[in-house]
Amino acid sequence: MKKIASNISLQPYNSFGVDAMARYFVPAESQEEIKEIIEWNKTQQQRLLVLGGGSNVLFTHDYDGLVLQNNLKGISKVNEDDNYVYIKAMAGENWHAFVQYCVENKYQGIENLSLIPGNVGASPMQNIGAYGVEIKDVFESLEAMHLPDGELVQFTHAQCQFGYRESIFKQSLRNQFLIISVTYKLRKQPKFTISYGNIEQALEQKGVKELSIEAIANAVIQIRQSKLPDPSKIGNAGSFFKNPVIHQTFYEALQKLYPGIPGFPGSDKFMTKVPAAWLIEQTGWKGFRKGDAGCYPLQPLVLVNYGKATGTDIYALSSEIIESVQEKFGILLEREVNIY
Repeated sequence: MKKIASNISLQPYNSFGVDAMARYFVPAESQEEIKEIIEWNKTQQQRLLVLGGGSNVLFTHDYDGLVLQNNLKGISKVNEDDNYVYIKAMAGENWHAFVQYCVENKYQGIENLSLIPGNVGASPMQNIGAYGVEIKDVFESLEAMHLPDGELVQFTHAQCQFGYRESIFKQSLRNQFLIISVTYKLRKQPKFTISYGNIEQALEQKGVKELSIEAIANAVIQIRQSKLPDPSKIGNAGSFFKNPVIHQTFYEALQKLYPGIPGFPGSDKFMTKVPAAWLIEQTGWKGFRKGDAGCYPLQPLVLVNYGKATGTDIYALSSEIIESVQEKFGILLEREVNIY
């Protein structure tokens, strides 16, 4: 069996670059290795954390248990019909590299999700989304290993219970499954989404006359690079907070107090989504820095580690932001990042 290391720093394995120790740590390159590790842990009874790209976690203390890094690799076409191609990607594949693979092969549907940090396995767990597209729009199925017994289970779209940055794997099945692979249903004939964010503006600036998968992917990359910090240079986990969804009547009442408050249609006609970045900026946090923990100057939705901030420092800053937004607007912000 693969050697399990003891007392390993998790600093290289999380995009915040926070230094926390794992009691045990092991990377797994195959399903067989994962099964062996799970069997080993049945006798050891350690708390288990499955880590992917480490781009959506914040360690606020050492992890007293076993951290299993899912490094399963591989991309393959598993089916095809007149309208769609079905692409299976293993959970350890880098998400942006997978998007680029699909763009290069003219498989349409996830180009709006370019440059999102992390790995394929996290995409359905978080129901990641950006610029009008979410994973639930292109998801076909996934294969996951049931951690208590090592059995492989298939999940359909309906069984994943997707919500806004949510799935069953963050709710009732939290910590019960390890995602092995995800199959996406991508279009052969494009149906582009460009009305969100600044995509149309970016395409105009680039002088794009004819829409293409490549042009949209490049526009998204340009937008993200212009306002989001590169985790390899400044520690961060992308958007730290979810955009709150509030009742339409509450939104209308806020509009009277704050005429400039933006809002977008929510999950139904009675709900409105309010940009968390706007709320954070209005409460004065944009560009704020305390020690090495800060709120990024170009995008207040992103909390950053300028070097030596601890997970506790970043968490404390997020708590202060939540408190002041609630005090001013009566809206409770929710963290999107998983806290350990």
